[in-house]
Amino acid sequence: MPSERPRVALFVTCLVDLFRPSVGFAAVKLLEQAGCTVEVPDAQTCCGQPAYNSGDRKDTASIARQVIRAFASYDYVVAPSGSCAGMIRKHYPTLFAEGSAERAQAEALAGKTHELVSFLVDVMGVSGVEAEYDGTVTYHDSCSGLRELGVKAQPRRLLAKVDGLTLAELPDAEVCCGFGGTFCVKYPDISNNMLEKKLANIASTGADTLLAGDLGCLMNMAGKLKREGSAVKVRHVAEVLAGETSQPPIGEGD
Repeated sequence: MPSERPRVALFVTCLVDLFRPSVGFAAVKLLEQAGCTVEVPDAQTCCGQPAYNSGDRKDTASIARQVIRAFASYDYVVAPSGSCAGMIRKHYPTLFAEGSAERAQAEALAGKTHELVSFLVDVMGVSGVEAEYDGTVTYHDSCSGLRELGVKAQPRRLLAKVDGLTLAELPDAEVCCGFGGTFCVKYPDISNNMLEKKLANIASTGADTLLAGDLGCLMNMAGKLKREGSAVKVRHVAEVLAGETSQPPIGEGD
């Protein structure tokens, strides 16, 4: 059973580690404010999603074993990404034979792994945040978090408590941005068409800031927005909820 102050391991994710560490620091701040003891295991690696999406189940299983070893001792595992959390929760158990010890270990890890904002709201009972943001934001529902983990109401519930923030709902917010991990590499023309429609919907909201919970989607949209000269700022939702917006928006200032 988790302790009164649960011991939480942060699954940082590759993209956050390499491109946007501020999201990881914001996640730690939010988890500690919620009453968690947070650790970042040094032995963590990629969740294995690129290999899994390419059909390489053998190497994915090898990566999963490493992740399971690194995180098995914690009360909870939390990722600032519905995509990586969904990989562990939904797909890890399927990599191992039914009835095997490895299957049991994968199911145990899956049962205590959560996307960041859903963990704060659904597990820790967080109903508000101590943050301010002067602007109008719109929110994109990333595919894995929405469809695999049911993350939709939770970020909106917390954003409503941010002082100064106005949320303008994004038309077709549940439609993919065209990223899809390896999808955008395999099918660039289709991906770009989907992204163009997403950007048109973003512009229609009049929002000055775009938020989402997955850095892959955010980098995909931020790149296109920047190439088209848009003034819309792009941030991970954790940065706004934590009040950690001193870093330039994604795709700017680097």
